[in-house]
Amino acid sequence: MMMSKQQMASVLTAVVLMIMTYAVSAEDISPPVSLSWKGNVELGIVTTSGNTETETVNAKAKIGIEREKWRHTVLLETLKSSTKGTTNAERFVINGQSDYKFSDRNYFFAMINYEDDSFSGYKSRINEALGFGRRVIGDSALTLDLEIGPGARQSKLDSGSSENELTVRGAAKLLWKVSATSTFTEDLSADVGEDVSIIKSVTALTAQVNGSLATKITYTIKNTSDVPVGIEKTDTETAVTLVYSF
Repeated sequence: MMMSKQQMASVLTAVVLMIMTYAVSAEDISPPVSLSWKGNVELGIVTTSGNTETETVNAKAKIGIEREKWRHTVLLETLKSSTKGTTNAERFVINGQSDYKFSDRNYFFAMINYEDDSFSGYKSRINEALGFGRRVIGDSALTLDLEIGPGARQSKLDSGSSENELTVRGAAKLLWKVSATSTFTEDLSADVGEDVSIIKSVTALTAQVNGSLATKITYTIKNTSDVPVGIEKTDTETAVTLVYSF
């Protein structure tokens, strides 16, 4: 008996959750000497008054934990913008990914992404994916990871209806240490479904100011192939934030 798309999506979600849970458990029993972790928090605030009264707050937090075989990354992101007291943009994102490195350059990954964007026409969206990744460039100053694998997406629209579909995920993650104090990154992802495809590009340049403090300029483009009536297919965002690394 063939499973429906919704049933297959539910099964895939459960598998991703089991793998990520196992990954955390594996870390707990691994020798602590191999533990390596780092993180950072970002904050950007823009406020204007007079002829135009606007307020925008952009905050992010990221933490990565790495052992000999496992690598875990969690990203939290929030954005709120208002004009004259009326909110015109509000978004919350949480992303988690676990990688199992079975060789120097190759790994399996499990990823879950939850997004709540009040002005996208969707109440919430959840993406899951499993797949294969390879570090095609692994120099000390330049790394490039490529990923591909099957996934699923569950969407709830503002109208109250829901959409579920299987997807194929492809991603490219570039990190270039331009100098001792500057880093360029590019995160490109595509979640291609039968009905809806989402392509997202996040380009960033980080410059160290002093010690653990840095400034970061980020340009984000997100394109959704099919959106509710009255919603633009392409969103762009430019952000300047202060970054504290630990």
